[in-house]
Amino acid sequence: MPQKTDEIFSHQFHQNPYDYYKEIRPHQPFTKVKLFSGMESWMAFSYEASEAVLKDPRFIKDMRKVYPDEITDENMPPIASSMLFVDPPDHRRLRNLVQYGFTPKKINALKGRVEEIALEQAELMKGKETVDFIEVYAFPIPIRVICELIGVPEADQMDFQRWSHVLVDVMDPEDHDEAMGEFIVYLENLIEQKKLTPQADLLSDLIRAEEDGDKLSKRELIGVIMLLIVAGHETTVNLIANGLLALLSHPDQLQLLKENPDLMPQAIEELLRYNGPVEFSTDRWASESFTFMGQEIAQGDHVIVSLASADHDPQVFSNPEQLDITREKSPHIAFGKGIHYCLGAPLARLEGDTALRILLQIFPKVSLAVPESELEWRQSIIIRGLKTMFINLNKN
Repeated sequence: MPQKTDEIFSHQFHQNPYDYYKEIRPHQPFTKVKLFSGMESWMAFSYEASEAVLKDPRFIKDMRKVYPDEITDENMPPIASSMLFVDPPDHRRLRNLVQYGFTPKKINALKGRVEEIALEQAELMKGKETVDFIEVYAFPIPIRVICELIGVPEADQMDFQRWSHVLVDVMDPEDHDEAMGEFIVYLENLIEQKKLTPQADLLSDLIRAEEDGDKLSKRELIGVIMLLIVAGHETTVNLIANGLLALLSHPDQLQLLKENPDLMPQAIEELLRYNGPVEFSTDRWASESFTFMGQEIAQGDHVIVSLASADHDPQVFSNPEQLDITREKSPHIAFGKGIHYCLGAPLARLEGDTALRILLQIFPKVSLAVPESELEWRQSIIIRGLKTMFINLNKN
């Protein structure tokens, strides 16, 4: 039986995790791994185990319930109070308050503005031979969209790039704590401004929103905005960049999409499955001791899911290592599953669809400027994203 779990989170692993998953998954669908911090955690690798973890209420998100004497609001960042990190009934209350900003009507109303932003970013690339696709296109589109949605002034949007990276990459605790402090102070000031002069934006709506007479506290508001930056920006950057990379690495699928642009919505689902923007789920803990997938789980055990491995499980997806933009009814879990299914999924799909469609229309000869083997993947414990991605725009 292969024993490669100690290699997870290594540099080599991040460069191509799918070879590891292919070897581990059949023999160790749910097993213990060592995290980069040295802590042990249960990890689900198969689709069956992953789906079961995501839907089982015995795996809880609120670590204050697991360590009540050690974890308090005072020593946890505000994002820990967001709906992603709490359980029912708190989760239901927070989601009901926040989902007002993500109704189908509101997302549909953003279509025109998302397209305008994508066209503006594409215009900035015209006349250039080679660009860092992430820096000039994949990053600016979602950060501009989410900042406009929240109501962040344009002059402050570049700061959000640094803060959003810090929230998902915690390899340097000192930098993380410093940037987190800056971000919290900024959001506190922004909330006070919106209270004094409400505008037509999501943050103003959240400040006004009530659910059965209940309103979001300042800490909860800050937690929601932090979550939106991660879920509404970082993940979409990587959906766009990973998606283009997958297409450039499969010229037949790229050509098929160029010839059949109506396939784009279906292609987005396959790109999410094939090399999605979120590699691992966020933390869960066992609320009690029980047997799960043949393993004895102890109360307080840490559990995470490899969404990327699950979405390459041959028990669910035929030829999972093959990119197929005509694949139908994909049950991928790139946006999670169960009560914590990503609220912003429709917005991410809209941005991914729009960004890639416009790019291929304006730059049909786009190609990688460096060999794929030279691309460097970020060593994150959550997302799957490239550090840089240089592309040629008009090279034959």
